Amino acid sequence: MSLPVELQPVTISHGGKWYRRGNTEQQQSTAMDIADIVSQEFVEFDPEARVSKLAGAFDDPAVKGVVVRGDRFEGVVTRRQLATSQHQPDEKVGSLVWHVPRLAPDEDIRKVAQLMLDADAQVLPVFEGEDLVGVVTVDGVLEAVLPHLDAVTVGEVCTDSLVSVAPDATFGDALNTLREHRVSHLPVVEDDTPVGILSLYDVTGLTVRATQQSQGGEGGGTDPFGGELSAGSGRATGGFGAREGESQRVLDLPVRDVMVSPVRTTEPSATVAAAVEEMFEFGGSSLVVEADGEPDGIITKTDVLDALTWEVEGSRAVQVYGSSLLDDASYEDVVALVDGFDDRDGGMSVLDAKVHLHEHDEQHRGTPLLLARVRLHTDRGLYLGSGEGYGASHALNEARAVLERQIRDRKTRGKSKKPPSEDYWEKRFGWMLEG
Repeated sequence: MSLPVELQPVTISHGGKWYRRGNTEQQQSTAMDIADIVSQEFVEFDPEARVSKLAGAFDDPAVKGVVVRGDRFEGVVTRRQLATSQHQPDEKVGSLVWHVPRLAPDEDIRKVAQLMLDADAQVLPVFEGEDLVGVVTVDGVLEAVLPHLDAVTVGEVCTDSLVSVAPDATFGDALNTLREHRVSHLPVVEDDTPVGILSLYDVTGLTVRATQQSQGGEGGGTDPFGGELSAGSGRATGGFGAREGESQRVLDLPVRDVMVSPVRTTEPSATVAAAVEEMFEFGGSSLVVEADGEPDGIITKTDVLDALTWEVEGSRAVQVYGSSLLDDASYEDVVALVDGFDDRDGGMSVLDAKVHLHEHDEQHRGTPLLLARVRLHTDRGLYLGSGEGYGASHALNEARAVLERQIRDRKTRGKSKKPPSEDYWEKRFGWMLEG
């Protein structure tokens, strides 16, 4: 039974923290925290350990990330980092460390979902004071909220701008597609039928195997939003490095030889609870969404995490992460950019937006190269656009151009999915207010 607490989101978020008006005392007393889902079972590496050992740990699909700790806690390394970066087998694990947020045991589970999205990490450390007491994983979060996800449908949560690949495409081409579109799951489609799926989380062994055989290029990686990082000066170069020998053979494999098959599917009318339960059942992290017998989208655990951060009562809010990088633009400029997408595509409405800014090392006349990633949740589905530019205005305009093309090219989706009433929002998010 949900409590009649009115939540009125403020339109600005600074540094990734939400500030809300309303009955604060009541909200705090009824929030769902993570105390019961903190796990003391996690894989740990010394920062001096070699990457070749790390790759072996990720052979276990249950391992979403590992903790790196020597004399003190250093950070985590995720499966995505290992799969999207180039490494030598004798490289030290410490060079891959991702500095992620530290959680307290009483952290609100909704905030944890947001922090996982921001850090692009499916495992976060939990501290009591200076002591590491455990970790929280994406599966732990989803298991905790699973009973409350039957009020949301797959069609409301899934990403319906499907990026796919043909089974005869090469593994190397598929990896380039994953990186270019900054996605983690790539359905394999033949004659409008999904026949398999390729995931960064499933191909870690192949990518490490390919890069370990190569001596070219520089060690590097990606930031949480897909931007390249270099181990030396300047930007990373050379993809996997020199593509010779076994590296070339692995990259030339057809996708059908490395994809997971058969592919698991769901329908837009299915509940998110049912979709998550199916992912747990077969140990996967995504389902292809089929409409009228054809692949129409994809739902991932990340999509479900994102749904946990949606605002109630249909009040639009714009979150800006990396707001200190708004050098030649203001928060009002960002809001105006989002407002500009209203009434596109036959009356589309933007329900909320998230804007991430990340700074690269590269500069031009003292102005840093920025990556802007804009995510629009609309009554016609989700749109995601990224752009790079020197300064915030340039990067945001590039991202806006990408979003405009997506909206222009996407098929008009007949019936609006905009929530019809406050009762709808209370039903969807009542679990956040339970005592």
